[in-house]
Amino acid sequence: MATILTIGLHPNAIDYTRHPGLDEATLTARIERGDAALRAAGFDAVSCLIGTDPDAAERTIRERLSEGTFDLAMIGGGVRMAPEHTLLFERLINVLVATAPGIRFCFNTSPETTIDAIGRWV
Repeated sequence: MATILTIGLHPNAIDYTRHPGLDEATLTARIERGDAALRAAGFDAVSCLIGTDPDAAERTIRERLSEGTFDLAMIGGGVRMAPEHTLLFERLINVLVATAPGIRFCFNTSPETTIDAIGRWV
């Protein structure tokens, strides 16, 4: 079975003024339900929540990668889809490629679509 690193913005790193109807508690609950669904589906997934600072995020990713071998990285929509996180996204991709050669990538659009994203590559 493939080992999956799921990467997303920590709920406390998000500017909720851009997301009407969403708050930290709601997003935290959605992420927790998504993680539970991954476990229930039998996926070997390690969650990695990051902030928006590219240097700190890179350190966090490197720490996670030192814990084992990952076959697939799922990078969440909060990182990829906001223009202000372009540098962060680039840094994540580059550190993953350099540190985990051969790793594959998948992308969700919300915590609820993570299983579908992973299922495309596992």
